[in-house]
Amino acid sequence: MTPGFTLPSHLQASCQFLAGTGWSQARWEPLSGDASARIYYRLRLGQQTAVLMDARHLLETVPPFIAIDEHLGRLGLSVPRILAKAPTAGLLLLEDFGDYTFSRLLDDGADPERFYGLATDVLIAIHRHPHAVPTGLRAYDPDRMLQDLELFLDWCTPGISEQGRAAFVAAWRAVLPLAHQVPVSFLHRDYHAANLMWLPDRPGVRQVGVLDFQDAYQGPITYDLVSLFEDARRDVPQPVRQRMLERYLREFPALDRDTFWTSMAVLAAVRHTRVLAVFERLSQRDHKPAYKQLHSKRVQHLLRQALQHPSLSLLKRWFDTYAG
Repeated sequence: MTPGFTLPSHLQASCQFLAGTGWSQARWEPLSGDASARIYYRLRLGQQTAVLMDARHLLETVPPFIAIDEHLGRLGLSVPRILAKAPTAGLLLLEDFGDYTFSRLLDDGADPERFYGLATDVLIAIHRHPHAVPTGLRAYDPDRMLQDLELFLDWCTPGISEQGRAAFVAAWRAVLPLAHQVPVSFLHRDYHAANLMWLPDRPGVRQVGVLDFQDAYQGPITYDLVSLFEDARRDVPQPVRQRMLERYLREFPALDRDTFWTSMAVLAAVRHTRVLAVFERLSQRDHKPAYKQLHSKRVQHLLRQALQHPSLSLLKRWFDTYAG
């Protein structure tokens, strides 16, 4: 292990897991994680590296991770190879894609046109693929979206009246079907720069390493475009966003443009409403205020922007009345 790093006692199961993998003598380095309860370690063995994912507190996410990883690999995308697995213990040993997330590269001054272009091309490849949706993948339909949206009532408008709750549900039920008038495909659900890795030695769209896909659904093609270009954690230059969406639309000339843009607006409102609730919950319940402090203003701005679409006037009225 890395000098100065003491292996916590609760990771004895991880040691037992690694004993059968050939990585038992590796040095451990803790990696920064995301807002979830998953924990990551980089393992070093000579010149080789791998990543240990510890999801013992999120056991239900491990089988979907394995299934989606294998599926996206079959589609020809770059996802971490699973080197060893112990699903019932919440442990996976994964291929190490390194440290170069698109977020890090963009922060260091990389050309956004290049990297957002690659990210767009991955979505084009997925949405073109006739078998993009694996058999039995759950649907992100209006009812499921509404379940996620009601998190906003619980965390961002505590004490709201029953009338206010009912108006919230009615407003969303009126607009959510508009998001679903575009084609359905594989929906990553958290497709943004921090979950994309730069793999320059690979060809084409395989230069993009895709991470954090265990919450995937099937759903509107527009959702992951919103996630990418209306990123909760970073500002995407408007000219880049516009050119990338035009790049995407050129590949799907049969798409009705008005329907597409309406779906984008509705799903932007969906995503930003949900993200604001998640950041509030992280701050209040989980004592992780950084996400709210760093990003909620941006998300609020993106939500206000989405609500300007004419189809969302009823929803805008609700936010002006109850969450202004």
